[in-house]
Amino acid sequence: MIKILLVEDSKFLRIATERALTRAGYEMSSAVDGEEALRVAREKLPDLILLDMLLPKMSGPEVLVELKKDPLTRTIPVVVVTGMSHKNAERLEKDGAAGFLEKADLALEGGPERLLKALREILARIASEPTRRTTA
Repeated sequence: MIKILLVEDSKFLRIATERALTRAGYEMSSAVDGEEALRVAREKLPDLILLDMLLPKMSGPEVLVELKKDPLTRTIPVVVVTGMSHKNAERLEKDGAAGFLEKADLALEGGPERLLKALREILARIASEPTRRTTA
């Protein structure tokens, strides 16, 4: 089972996304701020981290840099979840982001299909990259 850490401070988005991904067969854990994200990532060693950019205590970009500096977490693929434009995409990729997921994909009013499709595509791409750790 693929383990996913969802880092999202919006309670509604976090609960709805966790529920959809759990039903789809993923093992979920979550964090509501940047400091908790680092702690949970080190404890759970997920296969994938979905990381919001606007977080309390530490920003998403700061969390990404810290995850990639830590030998314990540096190989975990981090997918940036954002509602903002991709203008910072190049810098985030340089800092270690494995991909991007639009916040609109987390809007589950119409069902989880968009989210699940986007996540499957990201996981397939990551699994095909030989330098990435995968336990799928």
